[in-house]
Amino acid sequence: MVNKINHIGIAVKSIEEALKFYSERLGLKSREVVEIPEQKVKVAALQIGESRIELLESTTPDSPIAKFLEKKGEGIHHLAFEVTDIEKRLKELKEKGIRLIDEKPRQGAHNTRIAFIHPKSTHGVLIELVEKET
Repeated sequence: MVNKINHIGIAVKSIEEALKFYSERLGLKSREVVEIPEQKVKVAALQIGESRIELLESTTPDSPIAKFLEKKGEGIHHLAFEVTDIEKRLKELKEKGIRLIDEKPRQGAHNTRIAFIHPKSTHGVLIELVEKET
């Protein structure tokens, strides 16, 4: 079902400030920063082997990332697992009684389709399923 960890999402107040640490101090290289208007977020991806760290900055005060930052502060927001056939995976999870945030995939960053599993079904961890578009 899960192929690998695709990325770890980290909520930050400022991508520019966070990149000073991850790029300048740790030496990780960032691809372009992309904005995903429908999710009200900007994303910077930092490649580490087969996985990435994604820095997530809110673009509006009412976005999920802004709410997360207000409630919990900067830090790990979610774990993302790479899957194939995301629609099939969502159907299987729903049939198993897993609570989903997204019953249908939506557009993600970097040519992906994504869907989230509710943390109440995952022992408190927000999990994102990611399928690379071909």
